[in-house]
Amino acid sequence: MATVIAAALAVTGLPVAAGAHPVAAAWRDVVVTGSDADGAARAVEAAGGRVVAKLPVVRGVAARLAQGSTLDPAWSIAPEREITVAEAATPGGTAGGVAVRQMLGLPADGNEGRGVTVAVVDTGIADVPDLAGQVADRVDLTDTGTGDGYGHGTFMAGLIAASGRASGGAYRGVAPGAKLIDVKVADADGRTDLTTVLRGLQWVSDHREDVQVVNLSLSSNSPLPYQIDPLTQALESLWHQGVMVVVPSGNDGPGTGTVTSPGNDPLLLTTGGLDAEGTAGRGDDVVGTWSGRGPTWQGDAKPDLVAVGGHVVSLRSPGSVVDKGNPQARVGNGYFRGSGTSMAAAVTSGVAAGALAVQPRLRPDAVKNLLTTTTYASAGLSRADGGGAGGLDASRVLRSASGWRVSKAQKQYDDDTATIGRDASRWAAFSKAVVDGDTDGAERAWKKLTPGSRDWAARAWAQLDPAARAWAARAWAARAWAGDDGEWAARAWAARAWAARAWASDDWAARAWAGSDWTARAWAADDWTARAWAADRWAARAWAWMPLS
Repeated sequence: MATVIAAALAVTGLPVAAGAHPVAAAWRDVVVTGSDADGAARAVEAAGGRVVAKLPVVRGVAARLAQGSTLDPAWSIAPEREITVAEAATPGGTAGGVAVRQMLGLPADGNEGRGVTVAVVDTGIADVPDLAGQVADRVDLTDTGTGDGYGHGTFMAGLIAASGRASGGAYRGVAPGAKLIDVKVADADGRTDLTTVLRGLQWVSDHREDVQVVNLSLSSNSPLPYQIDPLTQALESLWHQGVMVVVPSGNDGPGTGTVTSPGNDPLLLTTGGLDAEGTAGRGDDVVGTWSGRGPTWQGDAKPDLVAVGGHVVSLRSPGSVVDKGNPQARVGNGYFRGSGTSMAAAVTSGVAAGALAVQPRLRPDAVKNLLTTTTYASAGLSRADGGGAGGLDASRVLRSASGWRVSKAQKQYDDDTATIGRDASRWAAFSKAVVDGDTDGAERAWKKLTPGSRDWAARAWAQLDPAARAWAARAWAARAWAGDDGEWAARAWAARAWAARAWASDDWAARAWAGSDWTARAWAADDWTARAWAADRWAARAWAWMPLS
């Protein structure tokens, strides 16, 4: 696996060897990430580059670097790349459209989602009757003005929260009581880039107290491992800040391994699309041939579930690219028909909003667990067919949400956060000793950590998916203990994937974890938990030179 990752990084310009790395192009647009945004900005400016935008959500910056510029390997560089909306698999056609509420078993006049806000990070939201009063705010990161020149974002917004006013309620959204925030990141051609999307997600992070769900129906096609890809790390950061994130599996099915980024991230809720065959019964439901299927190229099982996404009807953005290009897909004057995992993701976001309206204390992990353990089965929705845990059962989710067990997980999260916060100075001492190569000092510092901190460390690593552990183990060289600078992968993990995946809070995470690279030299093998952390002391000498598996 390490060879594959190294090859991918070589293609994208990320460092694959020790030491500083040159930037090949005369001027190159990049995203620089590491321990913190301010530090990344200083590194870029010291190298003669220019900061385009600070992005604390990924502990980095968007920047331009000149040819010959070098950065310390503590900073990872991801090249700018184009990102597109996860386009409809079948935007037109003459088949009858599906009313999603009927397919989900929801009452025609329901008002699910009250008190919840969903950020639609997409091509914009048109001003149409069914969304009158539904859009609480509009943010344009494209400098093209409000509205939806492409037509994708409006369709997603309708599936989530349309009032159904123009159809007598027939095409009411899944969570019509919810409010929407239009975070426009893509232009009238449905195109955007990494920096623009990250700026949109940064806006969400800055306003996370007001946003409970993010729907990102975009396809990145990133060649980077999710552990170091800035887009997936931004989404993970939002997740750990308490914002539910829903992404599509992509429309490249039906082959195996066709899940696209960011749907390949095991933390996020990835939705595939099912085709209900135009009936309200579930026995004939099948995974759409277009729906991306796992496993991912890193070996993770995806999607997490499937939701209705075939021939669904939602809002039309009059005069948009999609509208003009597919007149046969129009349903009446205000609606449109399409199929794809974007639609399935929007439906899932609506159901998540409904669950949060019932039980606001649910954190993203609990919402994901709720949605994936209340699914329904069908012969055509098996895991082997790309159905994940099964079909999204909205009515069962809403019935179960009020009594969903969140207390134990929430208490553990709160207790761990408090424990690590109290131990912040001890973690800092441990980190400094490891970075300085002072194994005796590191062992002494480890012994001073409270049992709660040591227990958290063991549990947190053990809970990471096997692919992540294997990647970390194979990517980090034992020679890093000897002072070699070839631990860029470990630094990237320590700065983002470890801190962001686990506990990306605003306080101790940045101080104790993200700002240091002790993990680089410390965690070297898949079974370190049993050999090291499970013991009551940090046995540096016992496993510092263990062979990598």
